[in-house]
Amino acid sequence: MDWIIVIHILCVMGWVTSVFAVPRALIYWKREYAKTGEFGPTGDLTIRLYRFSAMLAVIGVITGLYLAWALWGFAPWTHIKIALVTVLAVHYVWTGRLVLRARRGEFREGDLFLRIFNEVSVFLVIAILWAVVFKPFT
Repeated sequence: MDWIIVIHILCVMGWVTSVFAVPRALIYWKREYAKTGEFGPTGDLTIRLYRFSAMLAVIGVITGLYLAWALWGFAPWTHIKIALVTVLAVHYVWTGRLVLRARRGEFREGDLFLRIFNEVSVFLVIAILWAVVFKPFT
C-alpha cells in the first residue's frame, strides 16, 4: 500500500506541475507565434509537457481512487476530494483544448484570461490539499 501512496503522490506532483505550467507556457507560445508566425520551440515544449502530464494524471487518478476505496473506504472527505479533482481534471481538459487550438495557430484568449485561468487551478489545488489534510466530515 505504501508504494501505491508513493506512486500517487509522484504522479500528482507531476500532473499539478503541468496544470500550473501549461497555461503560462501558452502565454509565451502566443507571444513567440506573434513574433515569428511559426510553430517554434515553446509550442513544442508545451505540447510535450501536456502529453507527458496526461499520462501522470491518469495514473494519479487511478491510484487515488484505489486509495480512496482500499485505504479510506470512501470516507466522506474523499468525496470532496474526488469532486475537486474532477473540477481540476475539467480545467486540465480545457487547457488541452487551448493547446490543440494553439497548435493550429489559433490564440483566441488574451494574456489576462490565461493568467486568471492559471490561478483558478492554484485555488483548486489548495482546496484539494485542504480536504486531504483536514479530512472534513470524518
